[in-house]
Amino acid sequence: MILIQPGFLFRFILPSLLCTLFLVSCGTEQHVELRPAEGGKFYGGIYRMNETDAIKTLDPVGLNDAPSHHVVHQIADQLVDFDSSLTLQPELAENWEISEDQLTYTYHLRKGVLFHDNACFPNGKGREMKASDVKFCFDRILDARSGTKGADYFRDKVVGAQAFFDATANNDRKVPEGGVPGFKAVDDYTFQIQLLRPFPAFKYYPALGMTYIYPPEAVEKYGQDFFRNIVATGPFVLKSWEADRELILERNPNYWRKDEHGNQLPFLDSIQFTFKKEQATMLTEFTKGNLEENYRIPPEFVETIFEKREIGSTAPWKLTGNYTKFTLHVIPSIATNYYGMLTVDPIFQDKRIRQAFNYAIDRERIIAFVLKGQAAGPANHGLVPPAMPNYPAEMVKGYNFDVAKAKALMAEAGYPDGKGFPAITLQLNSGGGLNEKVAETIQDQLKKNLGIEVEMKQVQFAQHLDMIDKGEAAFFRLAWIADYPEPENFLNLLWGKNAAPKGKISPINSTRYNNPEFDALFEQAMKTPDDTERYRLYAQAEQIAVDDAPMLWIYHSLDFRLVQPYVRGYSSNPMDRRDLVGVWFDYNNTEGGS
Repeated sequence: MILIQPGFLFRFILPSLLCTLFLVSCGTEQHVELRPAEGGKFYGGIYRMNETDAIKTLDPVGLNDAPSHHVVHQIADQLVDFDSSLTLQPELAENWEISEDQLTYTYHLRKGVLFHDNACFPNGKGREMKASDVKFCFDRILDARSGTKGADYFRDKVVGAQAFFDATANNDRKVPEGGVPGFKAVDDYTFQIQLLRPFPAFKYYPALGMTYIYPPEAVEKYGQDFFRNIVATGPFVLKSWEADRELILERNPNYWRKDEHGNQLPFLDSIQFTFKKEQATMLTEFTKGNLEENYRIPPEFVETIFEKREIGSTAPWKLTGNYTKFTLHVIPSIATNYYGMLTVDPIFQDKRIRQAFNYAIDRERIIAFVLKGQAAGPANHGLVPPAMPNYPAEMVKGYNFDVAKAKALMAEAGYPDGKGFPAITLQLNSGGGLNEKVAETIQDQLKKNLGIEVEMKQVQFAQHLDMIDKGEAAFFRLAWIADYPEPENFLNLLWGKNAAPKGKISPINSTRYNNPEFDALFEQAMKTPDDTERYRLYAQAEQIAVDDAPMLWIYHSLDFRLVQPYVRGYSSNPMDRRDLVGVWFDYNNTEGGS
């Protein structure tokens, strides 16, 4: 799925050679001395990157946003992880097996993996990770007292998970001893999960964002402040975090992994995250050499950075001018950008209004003139992206641009030409940039095509998510990036069992959509072992939801990254998992390009 691969020329460098360079970081000159490694690679350097949205938490059970996950992924490990082609790879588990009845998943852990050195341990020295730690972390996903965002993934699938969650959610109940019965530490190096029923996609669940492994000592020591004091087993260690300003990670000298040459990983000395809100500012900092990568291209810079393209062109993107020295990564993301409509809201409970909104939007125009072509395509088939491997998206009939249909539906709902329709508020996360430009265009289209007044409200990212979870925003901007390459991960957002009642948080089904017909097909699909038949059932279920239109689907993402030409070993995938464990710098070879 990678349209453009890094264009590097790898050259052999004598192991005895030392390379030095003066780098500018935030206006301060730094002397970076690289140290030779085997295979012509080098140790050292600071990898500087920027997030336009704030970090919400570093506690794995609370992860439900991309910026926080980008950080935690460098600090912590999971039982398994995805490579650049979305294939499951061993991480803390050396290997695993699934029983013939598809109900028992057994993971065999690596020996000798150490937690980060930290004050939560005696003498500050990290101890060996054991299966009991894995159980503690998985139990905590089902513990309502932890502020978990991931319980809905597990509680209807794992033996005893629902009962444990209910007990922890109700202070009047006694919490079962031993945690969740379906999570078992068989011995120090064997962890087992028992399911209630077969669920083929469960093989991906130990790679979900909330399943990173950390020691109970850290949770006990830091309590409510664990969210900013994470301790784990990953390649980098949290050094400091100044909210909305800077977050620093340092190399873990005791990391368990080595590369193909026997080099102890990681190569980088540290990672620096900054939090400049504007994408244009981030691009400027990158071109000045103050960042190692730039994520996404502001539309106003597209014609400056890339060779001219015809509208709708599928030709490869090519850098032009002074930008040819950089390395370009273009990856169709398994992600969908949409506006949620709270289906229990007095206005949006009428599906004719939700359908009208979908017909009133010119998605092709948004992609061509607002995004400047930076999209994998319009979301004409609903929620599941066409980049989802093997999914028959063509089976799902979505919404084309049809003003006449939109007007007819509004009139049928009692609002001809928008007359009598109340002003509504579209809530989006602050920071401007692309999301704001898209919102302004949709605001104009709804006004022009339906006579509807839409006000825009921007709030900080963490507050935005919190308000959506609580049902305090009726019309809101979100995007869903796949947690794993299975349609169920997207359609889970529409499952009635994930729709919380009024007064409860609903972090997965944020539109609180509920349709028994959808649920029946979705649940049948989840237990179907044959991939082709399972995906066909998912598509049938999605069609029901698309007809009900609980969301205004806009476009599917195309991820653009510019990387400095001296960066080597950079890896990402269509789910936006950036792995810096193997990244190293080569200042002797700075040929970039697309």
